[in-house]
Amino acid sequence: MFDIAVIEDPAAAEASLDPIRARLLAALSEPASAATLATRVGLARQKVNYHLRALEQHGLIELVEERRKGNMTERVMRATAASYVISPVALSAVRPDPAAQPPDRLSARWLLALAARLVQDVGALITGADRAGKRVATFAVDGRVRFASAADRAAFAEELASAVTALVSRYHDEKAPGGREHRVLLALHPSADPPPTRPTDDTSAEE
Repeated sequence: MFDIAVIEDPAAAEASLDPIRARLLAALSEPASAATLATRVGLARQKVNYHLRALEQHGLIELVEERRKGNMTERVMRATAASYVISPVALSAVRPDPAAQPPDRLSARWLLALAARLVQDVGALITGADRAGKRVATFAVDGRVRFASAADRAAFAEELASAVTALVSRYHDEKAPGGREHRVLLALHPSADPPPTRPTDDTSAEE
């Protein structure tokens, strides 16, 4: 089982977005049979089997083992990944294309288009690497910064852009024989996480 898998096929994406099948995928983080799942999610076994066939058809779950029980064979299934990401490739003609609009560093929608391309490209690299039994050479940094003002945020962005431009200029070699192009993507956006709850100094209850 992979930690994360990329869904590129539209039919597989549709199957994964079905609420019942999504519940079954989550339940199959550990191997289970249709009978076990039916009890766990509160559905009839026949209905569970129907959805499992669809998930297996699209490669979202896989057979772990077969157990003989009386006159029947029980199939034990497991999700192929702990979590899934749907690639913009599954959206075909309506997938976002950052090259289709003028670059705008301050546009949240352009940032979203860049992020979608990141999912698409890295997803394709992961799929190809898995088939070849290789690793993908990537690097990522995830951090947080709290700005005192909008002016500080703007200054940070300009300084970051200048530093990255200088770094790219230093290492970029257009004519390097056998060299491979890499894409650099930087993003700065407000955190969408809820702010931490601050303890209140409530002395009203004190005597």
